Amino acid sequence: MNAQTFIARKLRFSGRLAIVAIAISFLVIVLSLAISAGFRYEIRKGLSEVSGDIRLVGSSEPVNIQPSYYEALEKVSGVRSIAPAVWKPGIIKGETDICGVLVKGVPMPDSCSLQALIPNSLSRALGLAVGDSFTTYFIEDKVRARRFTVGGTYEGIMDSEGSYIVKVPLADMQRLCGYAADEASVLEVSIDPARATAVGSRIIADQLYLASLSGHQEDEDILHGETARARYPQLFDWLDLIDFNVLAIILLMTVVAGFNMISGLLILLFRNISTIGTLKSLGMPNKSIASVFLRVASRIVLIGMAIGNGAALLFCALQGGTHLIKLNPVNYFVSFVPVHVDIGLILTVEIVAFGVIMLFMLIPSLFISKVDPAVTVRVK
Repeated sequence: MNAQTFIARKLRFSGRLAIVAIAISFLVIVLSLAISAGFRYEIRKGLSEVSGDIRLVGSSEPVNIQPSYYEALEKVSGVRSIAPAVWKPGIIKGETDICGVLVKGVPMPDSCSLQALIPNSLSRALGLAVGDSFTTYFIEDKVRARRFTVGGTYEGIMDSEGSYIVKVPLADMQRLCGYAADEASVLEVSIDPARATAVGSRIIADQLYLASLSGHQEDEDILHGETARARYPQLFDWLDLIDFNVLAIILLMTVVAGFNMISGLLILLFRNISTIGTLKSLGMPNKSIASVFLRVASRIVLIGMAIGNGAALLFCALQGGTHLIKLNPVNYFVSFVPVHVDIGLILTVEIVAFGVIMLFMLIPSLFISKVDPAVTVRVK
């Protein structure tokens, strides 16, 4: 154990107010990161469930579900699954109201024929419960009607007033549209979450297009990839705004914590001014004396960080398990405050924040060089 460490351990300074300030700052930082990541995770997951991370479309509908280059599409790095879907707009008539919907045909067991999964918001709007039947009208050259039974409900991300996504068996929609069993409107691709960034999604979409371009036969269509960001730019603009706000919060909380530690370190220095003078008179250089007090201050910062992190993670566990705090999905796209703990991101931000706070504390440590041992050793 060197002299600086020994002296730092002997110095007594509780720094309760500084610890509380640090704990609050890092509580806010961790919650901001967790909630921002939660929104991005839930909305990306919802979009992936609605229409895939990437949608493969042809120059016209329908497209072949199993083109000759299908295996090449599956082998593209980052692709998790490829599923066919048939989309068609429709109108559902309830007892007292009508709603515009997008009907999506997805692969389901044959036993689910003419059953539908409807979003909870549509269930509330039309008073539909599991087991109830409803009629959906499809208007083209002529009006076609299909009667479905509610087989279940789900929490929809993309629901908005007058537009809901109803999921029905793919075979039912193929018959309605006159498609063959190997035809669909689009192919929907789910990709690895780690690759689901703006750049990553675009790269995978381009690779899928190249696989289609190089592998298609003369009588096959070339499929183009559309990313979720391209289809729903308003959602991702909103997420980018949240990320910008989180960055501002992190900077603000780091500065607040830094200035609190400056005041705390100044108090520590003034309380131990005679100790500083004694150490100087014994020949200890200014740099070593500053190291002693910076070690004490860093201990306070680490205690505050531990308390703040513990409180934030406890809240995340509680909110993630119970969805205690609710939101209006019309404004926030989800019905609860989402949390997603990204340990790597949190550790990176906290290491940078800790480094910045320690740099802040170099400012009051300059006070040590101004201390005159001939005067301070006489201070009682």
